[in-house]
Amino acid sequence: MIVEHLSLVDFRNYAQAELGLRPGTNLLVGRNGQGKTNLAEAVAYLATLGSHRVSSDAPLVREGKEAAFVRARLVHGSRAVQLELQVNKQGSNKARVSGNPVRPSELPRYAQVVLFAPEDLQIVRGDPSVRRRFADQLLVQRIPRMAGIIGDYDRTLRQRTALLKSARARGMKVEQLTTLDVWDEKLVELGAQIIDARAALAADLEKPLADAYAAIAGEDHAPGLAWAQSIGGADPEEGDARETAPTGGATAERFRQALAEKRAQDLERGITLVGPHRDDLVLRLRGLPVKGYASHGESWSVALSLRLASAELLRAESLGGDPILILDDVFAELDAARRRRLAAVVAGYEQVIVTAAVAGDLPDPLRDHAVRIEAGQVLGPLAEHPLDESHG
Repeated sequence: MIVEHLSLVDFRNYAQAELGLRPGTNLLVGRNGQGKTNLAEAVAYLATLGSHRVSSDAPLVREGKEAAFVRARLVHGSRAVQLELQVNKQGSNKARVSGNPVRPSELPRYAQVVLFAPEDLQIVRGDPSVRRRFADQLLVQRIPRMAGIIGDYDRTLRQRTALLKSARARGMKVEQLTTLDVWDEKLVELGAQIIDARAALAADLEKPLADAYAAIAGEDHAPGLAWAQSIGGADPEEGDARETAPTGGATAERFRQALAEKRAQDLERGITLVGPHRDDLVLRLRGLPVKGYASHGESWSVALSLRLASAELLRAESLGGDPILILDDVFAELDAARRRRLAAVVAGYEQVIVTAAVAGDLPDPLRDHAVRIEAGQVLGPLAEHPLDESHG
């Protein structure tokens, strides 16, 4: 699968942009703040329904405008499809596939993208919410219907939390909260599906993660990953990230029981203390948690390996060819050895989009088809619009 053409209107700093892309490597070169990452972000949004930089859509819309438009022509073999997305600053987004209106949640069925950016170091070092977001975006690409399940779970969680806060403010007791049962059942129905899908994802990532880490780091440090589940007794949001294997029984039943046990505390604090929204993906090297124990280089290797493992997983399962691989300004963060190894790993993908402030940061094989980006404009081939890299 490749993106053959990308068109933007009022997206980030682009009033309008047209970018032609080709199979193999595509290099977008420009100084920081010119709009390279915005192009990468637009492509990735079509596949993940989210930005890797912000949690809401409003910042994606150019200042002074109410909506941004992203259009991409995707090609796999002889089959082409046109994806269109209207990102609204307020209200629901709108989407079309080859001219036909669809729900935005349908877009990941057609576009598969794996993006690695400097922000991904937070997958290793950040809060549990960052790792949950990584997992859920990959789930949506792997199983598109999960977008609806995750969205419904989040809405149900907000409604349950609002009820808890209202009951606490009115001084109600636990036994008076009979209406909470309805929300609990809905939360269990949706949350159990998320918990099970995440557990399956972690198991399926295990081998590609180990393979990618060995390829990038040049060493085998036995990387691993497993979920610390709040329904199993862990509380990652409070610093207790023990890995918790299922203790028997269906996930839904264990979730239902955990909610019942925590109901008094939920009411006291006005929050829901168990569920997939409180879980954490524990990453390990040599049997130790990556967070707090791994070196800077090891942390980078784990973060990059997670993305490459994601790409390999999608590649193995997709009927539409390879996922589009985007490397957003990451080569400047890697030492020379990791740069060479990364270039070798990505060389076999149908399409790779790379952004860089300095073309010289990239190994020679990745410098083909370089396009210069400046001040929200696609200027054209770098050979015709050279960049003074002495100030890059």
